[in-house]
Amino acid sequence: MKKLSKPVMLAVALACLLSFAPAEATVRLAGLFGDHMVLQMGRRLPVWGWATPGETVKVYFGSQRAETVATADGSWKVELGPSGVGGPYELVVAGTNMISLSDVWVGEVWLCSGQSNMGMQVKSSNNAEAEIASSANPMIRHFYVPRNKAGEPQDTLAHRSKWQLAGPETVGDWTAVGYFFARELNARLGVPVGIINSSWGGTVVEAWTSRQALERNQSTVEVLTDWPQYNNDENWLREMYKKFRQEVEQAKAEGKPEPVYFNQPTVLFNGMINPLIPYAIRGTAWYQGESNAFRAYQYRDLLPTMINDWRGRFGVGDFPFLIVQLAGFGGGDGVWSELREAQTMALSLPNTGMAVTTDIGNLDDVHPRNKQDVGLRLARAARAIAYLDDIEYSGPLFDSMEIEGARVTLSFTHTGQGLVALGDGDKKLGGFEVAAEDKKFVPAQAMIQGEKVVVWSDKVAAPAAVRYAWRDYPGDANLYNVTADGVNLPASPFRTDDWKGITADNR
Repeated sequence: MKKLSKPVMLAVALACLLSFAPAEATVRLAGLFGDHMVLQMGRRLPVWGWATPGETVKVYFGSQRAETVATADGSWKVELGPSGVGGPYELVVAGTNMISLSDVWVGEVWLCSGQSNMGMQVKSSNNAEAEIASSANPMIRHFYVPRNKAGEPQDTLAHRSKWQLAGPETVGDWTAVGYFFARELNARLGVPVGIINSSWGGTVVEAWTSRQALERNQSTVEVLTDWPQYNNDENWLREMYKKFRQEVEQAKAEGKPEPVYFNQPTVLFNGMINPLIPYAIRGTAWYQGESNAFRAYQYRDLLPTMINDWRGRFGVGDFPFLIVQLAGFGGGDGVWSELREAQTMALSLPNTGMAVTTDIGNLDDVHPRNKQDVGLRLARAARAIAYLDDIEYSGPLFDSMEIEGARVTLSFTHTGQGLVALGDGDKKLGGFEVAAEDKKFVPAQAMIQGEKVVVWSDKVAAPAAVRYAWRDYPGDANLYNVTADGVNLPASPFRTDDWKGITADNR
């Protein structure tokens, strides 16, 4: 594709001056469009914005030209043809006025979303000083979506934001998971990578989902009315909601519109996702779930509902959706395990992948600083699912079991080049438990046999179920695979039973 030359730009400008009577500048672009942006390679590229109703809008990009007329409500949209990797280019939009965007590149674009572990910045990650100092790379770019909660879908962002180039002056404030993910993709693919950071700490998945999607699903529609009671799940949420109710009463007393709550269903979709649609992206990296852990069974329906909702609205089919499974944290024995199980169940959807992170958590901190490995594991999943690299991208996932006497043999998918007990040369495994039909789990012995694991306990003569890493912080779990390139990926926590969980009735 040829860049838009200065003579062409001058011609466009002259055409604008000759074609329109003097008037106030009216043509504008959606907030995601700006200098230094990355456009998705190999996909049709929607470009949209607003103008005076009936105004002719022309878009120029390289050798491409598109034209449309603003509708009665002032909106307009064109689609440019798919483009190959390259840049820098100029994107010019001409109407009554002219907008010229410079240093535009075509590469890979990923939406990075979720709650605080996605929002956590590079300056808070491991080795932050060194990471920031060595970050200069103009082929990695970041766009921060301003926080905004809205009762109805918004067309525009809360305020203007800018695309930034990776460097010591900027990277410290970027999403750490997103940056390390993008850095690995850029190194492996050799193309520009742009990440769109739309995240908000402490938020629930239903806040990121549209009303229409929640209403379509009988198992999720209840959140639209029941959401206030969910703030009883944790003390900090109760305090947040109490403060919100005070704000509502004050607004009523002053005759002002009632505010919306940050964890109210749909409000973050309305304010922080809808304004991005239909920007062309390759896929999504999603790190969220901590705030839904006390309703893990409900999350089994909520997460797939959101995934399908976003896929339908961005209009590019079943784009890759990558999930970060919750890291190890705290001393509980089930709530986070059931949320991890719900995340794993979402892998039944096409083009989904998961980065298991139970081994890089922190017992006392819900925000583990090791975001480098999270980014690397997400990038492996992206390489396999989005770019069809022939690599192992997942740790072992439980597949089936066979019971013979007092021993249970477990089979797995994603065994790579084989299973290993990391850090234990004699193949002893930790993190396994076994139970009889009485449902009383006890610690179990386990050993690797080929691509299978055999589990038993002298205290359980007739085993009925096995669980692995079934703790909020499974510090003794050490089952991994070995990939062809020498990487060890941890097995996802699992259980073989379907006995009623502790969050089954939490709605």
